[in-house]
Amino acid sequence: MSTESHEAYVRLEREIGLLLRRSRAIQTRLAGELHPELDGASYGLLALLQDAGPLRASDLVGRLGLDKSTVSRQVASLAALGLIDRAADPEDGRAQVLTPSAEGAARLARIREARRARWEEDLSDWPASDVATLGELLGRLNRLGEAREAQRQTQGQVQPQP
Repeated sequence: MSTESHEAYVRLEREIGLLLRRSRAIQTRLAGELHPELDGASYGLLALLQDAGPLRASDLVGRLGLDKSTVSRQVASLAALGLIDRAADPEDGRAQVLTPSAEGAARLARIREARRARWEEDLSDWPASDVATLGELLGRLNRLGEAREAQRQTQGQVQPQP
């Protein structure tokens, strides 16, 4: 590997690390805006349900790379706050599927719209093609991570990797 290539990966790691740290702080703040008793991790779970739901709790475990007990606590918290609904799984009546409640979806939509408007404001001097390219590249990076997580799940490894 060339020095230039190595430095590119060093910078990538540094910038993604910074992005993730900021993301965790923002997620915690957004959770508080969504509901004063909501924690940041549960906010992420609610957002995933909105984007990919309805899902079983076991699906959340796999997609988030968390253990069952953590997901169970987050689901219980979201249900207690009235932000998710549970229903019988149409494929297996013994299991439950989770979806955002009307209230949870409405609150999440308000926050996401404000966040999108903030991105639009912050990146207003970027060419639209750069914004589109950034979205495409982040999507590719996310799909790579999802594929890696799915591979780990099929190999029976359930502990999240850095």
